Formats: sequence, C-alpha cells, structure tokens
Amino acid sequence: MPRLCAEICGEVQPTIISASNASYYAIYKELLGLYRAYPVTTFLLRPIRHLLRNTPSFRYVRQRRVSELLGDNLGEDSNIAAPLNGACVSSMKIGKNVFINTNLLAMARGGITIEDDVRIAANVQLISNNHDPYDLPVLLCKPVHIKASAWIGAGATILPDVCVGRHAVVGAGSVVTKDVPDYAVVVGNPARVVKMLDKERFSEES
Repeated sequence: MPRLCAEICGEVQPTIISASNASYYAIYKELLGLYRAYPVTTFLLRPIRHLLRNTPSFRYVRQRRVSELLGDNLGEDSNIAAPLNGACVSSMKIGKNVFINTNLLAMARGGITIEDDVRIAANVQLISNNHDPYDLPVLLCKPVHIKASAWIGAGATILPDVCVGRHAVVGAGSVVTKDVPDYAVVVGNPARVVKMLDKERFSEES
C-alpha cells in the first residue's frame, strides 16, 4: 500500500479494504493530488483520515468487503471496523446487530460464535486454538462462544473453550480463562467475577 495511503487511511488488511477498489482508490488519488500541490505533515493528515473513514462511500466499501469475507455467517445490521486479523476468519459466526471495533484478532480454527447484540471494543483477541506444549506444531482447537448482549471491553483476551454469558461484561484488558456466567462482570488476569448485574433491569427481548 502506498505510504501516503497508509498515512491517510491507516494500515488496513487488504481482504477487508483494498486500495485497488475503484471508489476507494479514486479518493486516494484525489488526496494524493492535494498532497503534491500543498505538502502537509502527517499530523495535518490525521483529520482527513478521520473524515475519510466516516464517509458513506468508505463505510459502504468496508462493509461490502466484510460481507464478502463472512458471507452468510454475518448477521443483519452487524458491523466490523477494519482492520480485522486472524486465522480462518471466514468461519466465524456472527449474529444480528453486532458491533466489533477496530483491530480484532480472531484465531478461529476452533470456532468462534458471536450471538446477537454483542459489543466488542477495540484490540480484543478471541483465541480458539492453542499449541500443544509437548508438540508445538500441533494445534489444539476449542471453541469460543460469546452469548447475546455481552460486552467485551478494549484489549480483553478470550481464551479457548470459554463461553461468555448473556449480558456479561468483560473489563478492559482482562484475560478470560474460564466461562463467564450470565449477567456477570469480570476483570483481571485471570478474569474473576467482581459483581453481578441486576437481571430484572434487562428487558425480556434483549
């Protein structure tokens, strides 16, 4: 990816957004012309990058690439912000009305299921495969399951064979090594339950 494009648009995985896409590349060429005519610093380009990422055409291209990658495994009204990294990403199953923020690492060889209305913050890691400590080339695969309306905080890591319960909250930076009960709030490394949310305050539909 050209250096200027990287400065304006950020380092984006090609499978999600490609600079070769006609509409995206047209925007890049227009900005490149402005850059050559009026050289500016990377600092001044940052507002342009932010505006570009939030234009309807950019969002449309991004979402189309995500839909091409996941196909029928992506639920209605769900959105993933680029970049998205990992292995076997196309095998993830994502429900309706899910939002996943930037820089998700999805190691999905063991299977990753994300139910409806889940919120996942930036820099989260979902890890469903691990190495056998006695034979490192061998992968041990166990699924990750995030139930409906759970919220995974920024920078959290969910390890193999973990189920995050319905309406559960995983605090930022937590490392989750075992199942999280419904309505539980967990924090820390390893994550532990620090409080339970009031089930009565949630509507039956959510």
